[in-house]
Amino acid sequence: MKIGMIGTGNMGKILVEAMIDGNAISPEDVFIYNRTLNKALEIKENYPNINISTSDIEIAKETDLIFLCVKPHDMYGVAKTISPVLTKDKCVVSITSPISPSQLDTFFNCSVARIIPSITNRALAGVSLFSFGRNCTEEWKKQLESFYEKFSTPLEIEDNITRVASDIVSCGPAFFCYLTRKFIEGAVDETEIDLETATKLASEMLIGLGELLKKGYYTLPTLQEKVSVKGGITGEGINVLERQLGDTFNQLFQATQAKYEDDKLSLKNLVSGHKNI
Repeated sequence: MKIGMIGTGNMGKILVEAMIDGNAISPEDVFIYNRTLNKALEIKENYPNINISTSDIEIAKETDLIFLCVKPHDMYGVAKTISPVLTKDKCVVSITSPISPSQLDTFFNCSVARIIPSITNRALAGVSLFSFGRNCTEEWKKQLESFYEKFSTPLEIEDNITRVASDIVSCGPAFFCYLTRKFIEGAVDETEIDLETATKLASEMLIGLGELLKKGYYTLPTLQEKVSVKGGITGEGINVLERQLGDTFNQLFQATQAKYEDDKLSLKNLVSGHKNI
């Protein structure tokens, strides 16, 4: 199987690296295209046998599985360009959450899927969120799941939880990095610890926490209970969090849901505008 990657920005690059490092595909079977050539050349520096294509149409013609890792507002233009050369036996995967599988079905006459990645996939970990188009064949569904298992945990989701699932899986690392940075800054501001030491301790703590959860020693609630002794220091800290956090995360999800709805409406209007021209 030959794989094509249209768009090698942050997530496109991460996916290529995860696929190759996870032994899901050999570099010589990967074809990449980016409008800014230098971004594609950066990937080839690390994987010399990878193929750089000259256009998105070339990708569509030469590969079996095509990944669209472009910005949402560029999706329709790319789809319009490549759809005439796609045969029914191919499969197109979009990583863009505001564009639904049913919309992808209207763009392409082959199998389609929306698979939302996470930056954690770069470490051959984390979840990939799967949603299939109605015309996606069972063969492609199985192939995609088997392929993604090499560098992530595939999870099929319903369309109505796409945004919140993506917030947790894809945006979550950034949210918790922000919280960890504030945690570190608080330690530096209020005590004599220096930034480098606090950062090292916090980073190693998160790695250890992940290992505890991965190995099944604790769940999130049981781990908190284990560390938080009644009347102890941890409990005092958690009391502060309970008082101060309030509905912060409720507001976070309200904001991301609102932005998601705006993006979907904007894309719908964009597509309608193109069709009316």
